[in-house]
Amino acid sequence: MNARTEPSEAEPVATARPPLVRELLLVIGLFLVYKFGRQLVTGHTAEALRNADRVWDRERTLHLPGEGSVQSLLLHGDTLAHLANTYYATVHFPATVAFLVWLYLKRPAHYVWARRVLASLTGAALVLHLVFPLAPPRMLAAAGLVDTAKVYGPSVYGPPQTDTLSNQFAAMPSLHFGWALMVAIGLIVATRSRWRRLWLLHPLVTLVVIVGTANHYWMDAIVAAALLGIALAVIRVPHRTVTTAGRAQEKLVPAEPEKKNVLVGAGR
Repeated sequence: MNARTEPSEAEPVATARPPLVRELLLVIGLFLVYKFGRQLVTGHTAEALRNADRVWDRERTLHLPGEGSVQSLLLHGDTLAHLANTYYATVHFPATVAFLVWLYLKRPAHYVWARRVLASLTGAALVLHLVFPLAPPRMLAAAGLVDTAKVYGPSVYGPPQTDTLSNQFAAMPSLHFGWALMVAIGLIVATRSRWRRLWLLHPLVTLVVIVGTANHYWMDAIVAAALLGIALAVIRVPHRTVTTAGRAQEKLVPAEPEKKNVLVGAGR
């Protein structure tokens, strides 16, 4: 045979997985910084309600569909509203963690990219939460919406005055939607299945849920998508899909042609 299996010198070495302990500490640290930062604007009730009025009026000026039109779909029965509240309470964080874990194990290069994008999006959201506290539409009397979590359950929030675990005046941007959209984009980019675009159902369902449960305005999702778009434009996606960390890619390359023995004096 004139070909043999040899590592190609031009083929780059696969991206190694980042150290697991370092990544865990980094993600936990970012989460704690975000949770602490959200608490800095807790108690700005009057300002958050004024901003809610401004957002509500701006949406009407832009002729965006009323959030009530989505909520009316969920209020046809207790079961649908309960399912929407459950989705809001249980899917957001676990789905994002599962997405990062899968990328870490299967697509290390895409994991680093996705982690950077999510960190940038979350950091930008924290800044916006600090400078623009916003009450959700369920707290806005002018919206006339039902607090579905309070009425149908389950609810992840307590009374705003006594809720020390979360900041309920951080509606804009919606990280529920921003993270869900990034999960879908990340899986579409990192996989090759012909069905991979069905991952877009995750942010679509999330959008219906956050608006229908009166936890977010349309503008919250629009701003989240805009911030994510900026992050994706700055942090470029890796060009290669890497499936195995630390392993050099191999391919068949032609071997050097063997020299044939020639009889001295032949052809004289």
